[in-house]
This record gives sequence, C-alpha cells and structure tokens, in this order.
Amino acid sequence: MGKQDIELMAHLMRRAGFGATLDEIEDCAARGYEATVERLLNPGDADWVGDFMVRRFDHEASGMINHPGSARNWIYRMVTSTAPLQEKMTLFWHGIFATGMPKVINGRVLSDQVSMFRRCGMGRFDALLMELAKNPAMIVWLDNQDNHNGAINENWGRELLELFSMGVGNYSEDDIKECARAFTGWTIGNTEYMMVRSARDSDWPYGRIDYHFEYRAEDHDDGEKTFLNHTGNFNGEDIIDIICRQEATARFIARHMYHFFVADEPPVPAWPYTPPRDAAAIDTLAKAYFDSGYDITAMLRVLLNSDFFKSEGVRYEKIKGPAEFAVGILRMTREFDTPNREMITRFRQINWMGQELNNPPSVEGWHQGVEWIDTGTLMERINFASEQLGDMDKPGVKAMVDSIVAGDDDAPHSERIVSRCLEQMGALSVSEETRAALLTLAERDGDSRQNVAQMLRLTAASKEFQRL
Repeated sequence: MGKQDIELMAHLMRRAGFGATLDEIEDCAARGYEATVERLLNPGDADWVGDFMVRRFDHEASGMINHPGSARNWIYRMVTSTAPLQEKMTLFWHGIFATGMPKVINGRVLSDQVSMFRRCGMGRFDALLMELAKNPAMIVWLDNQDNHNGAINENWGRELLELFSMGVGNYSEDDIKECARAFTGWTIGNTEYMMVRSARDSDWPYGRIDYHFEYRAEDHDDGEKTFLNHTGNFNGEDIIDIICRQEATARFIARHMYHFFVADEPPVPAWPYTPPRDAAAIDTLAKAYFDSGYDITAMLRVLLNSDFFKSEGVRYEKIKGPAEFAVGILRMTREFDTPNREMITRFRQINWMGQELNNPPSVEGWHQGVEWIDTGTLMERINFASEQLGDMDKPGVKAMVDSIVAGDDDAPHSERIVSRCLEQMGALSVSEETRAALLTLAERDGDSRQNVAQMLRLTAASKEFQRL
C-alpha cells in the first residue's frame, strides 16, 4: 500500500470516526477503501466498555439523574465503541436536534434521546423525524405538551420546519400553524391533570425519569388542514410524510451532512441567502436521499465514496469539535478501558473547550467551524492534548513511544523519528514549519523516550492536529 492510500484512509477515519492508530489505518488500507466504508456503515453489534462496567465504577454515569452523568456515559461509549461512525452520527443529530438541561432537567430523559439518535440516526429520515416528534425531551424542549386543540403552541411546528427539515423560505406562517394543529395531543405521559403542579410534575421519587410519549385523541384537532399545498384531515404522521417528500428537505439534510463531514458551511440562518459551497455535491446527496427512500446510510455511502469527500483540497479544513477532539485523544491514550472518576474532569475539560454535551446553547445547537476556536478554548485544547499525550503512564502513549523509538535508542535518526511520530498520531500530514519544530526536538540530546513524548505533545498542539 502506498502513502496516498494511508493518507486517504487516515482522512476517512478522522471524518467518519474519531481518528485511528497507525495499525488500525494500515489494517483498513489493506482491506480497501470501499470495504472500510461498508464496515463503518454496517459495523454489526457495537462493542464498548458497557453499561455494567459503568454501573460498577461510575454510579452517577449509570443512573444519569443529572446531565453530567448522562454526558459521561455517552463519552465512555464514544471513547470505547467499535462503531465510531454510529457515535459520530449520534453527535451529528445532537447538534441539529438540540435539546438541553435548562428545560428538560433530567439526564435520563436526555440520555434516552441520545440513545434514540444512535438507534435511528443512520436509518430513514422520516422514521427519525417520527421518533423525534414522540421524544419526551423534544416535546418538553419545544413545549408540545402545551399544544392543545383550540389553543395551539407553535414552537415545535416552527422549529420542525425551520431548523429540523426544510429551512426558512420554504414554508409560510400558515404552514406553521397547520403543522402545530396536526401535532395537538402529542404529549408526554407520567403527568396527571391536577391543579397542584408539584403533584403532577414532581422530580420525586422518579417523576421525570419515566416520561414517555402519549397520544391524547381527545386533545387532537381533527379538523381539515392545508399544509404545503396539501389538504386533508392530517395528524403528525401525515405532516412528516409531506415534509420528507420535499426537495427542500433533501437539500437541507444534504447541506448539513456536507458541512459536518466535508467542509464548513455558514450557520443555518444564512443558508437562504448564501449558496452552498459545492452545489454539485448537494445535488448528488439530495439525489441519494430520494433514490434511497430518505435513507441516511445510503446518503453517507455516496458521500464517503465521493470525489468531493476524498479530495485533498478539503483535508485539514475542518476544525474538530471539542467532543470529537477530546474523544480522539482519549481513544489514542486508552485511559478508559475501565470507567473511573477521571471522566468527571474530562467532561469538564470538554465543557471548557466550548461544548457541554446535553446542554447546547440554543435550539440552533452549536455554531461550529472556526467558531470553536478563540484564545480561551484554544488554550484549553492545547493544555488537554499536551497533558494527555505527554503522560507515558497511559497505555496508549507508552505503546506509541515504544513503537517510535524501537530500534533507534542508540543512534536515533531525526527524520525517521519525526515520520514515525506523525504516523503514530494518525498518519498526520503537517506543514514544513511544524515538521521543523519536531526535528528540533528529535535532534535534542537526552533521554530519547522523553524527547519523543515531548514530540507527541508538540504534535498535538499543532494546527493540523486541531483539524480533520
């Protein structure tokens, strides 16, 4: 296999996962690109550290009563899962269908939503929207429990059209109202119609944990509705069916996928006024959406095998989000083969980098791309990476250092050491400036293992390592 094969495979594993070790990249390259894509898309039963291990060693992340515990449970899974693309897609949907702690309150409800993204996020888009409409976290987040026959609440209907499926400019205010009417009676169970709020909506002993979808036919507006030029006695299922048939929906999801996996687009509110970066790519993905019957896996297959994804011109263009940045490093260091309380600190460090899982800043989710980086968050990233990859007590770091210095302890060859370092960091390609700084370390006198550990830290601080 050639250098180009390795570099392309490294690109795939960064974008469709959280990066990979050199051994993993070489194994994938030997398997072949398209075969590796299929394995990412269809990983079989995912293996990870497991709920039983989390329950034993990190009780709060098992019970998930609060949102940090729920988020830590998810981080364990991202760090150890054998299905990285499944977790990456779960993160993708969490950023689009954003719900959070201030209104949902209970971590278990938020974790159930994340599990739904994991279960449905690579299937049909209409099925995913149906699950979303029935999801207790989303119902509470967008107030659909307050959407009643004769007294509609438009929050869910508006965001379903504006931020979750079609985008501004593709529907009217009347469409929003008719959409809201169709979703009346779609509410949550585990509450009672009582005058005293504390009696019907209590945290104790298990009030919010057991929220579940409930359809109340007596509260549903059963009248005729006109939505996107279709007229009928519509319920929520009919609305979702009509939405998913729209060209605007195909292009909206295609643009989100291009932004997440290929190259940065502007924030969603700018989309009605700013054309896509690569209109032909959006056309290709929209066609895959319709050809496959709205299947997300089919769209991903087209995207990952496309020339616009493989192009050298888009490599190292995207900035890693805080969660994917930290998870990639933790997979590399192998710190969490067993859950432990250090995950509390790791969760907080991801927050300080600018992304608090289960608590996005608004219904728009996080603004990504260059907005991930400012002077504060960049320092948090560099400090985190330096601390983790400079610690030779971590099994993954020790293994990398051993591989880099093997056979070169007596007379290390600087160029070879630098190349091995970059290979161990995920077959990383760097600028001449970064390579020169690494060469300076490689040529330094002293303990070769300590020098290599310093090189790993410096590589992790490089602009290339911050990117995908």
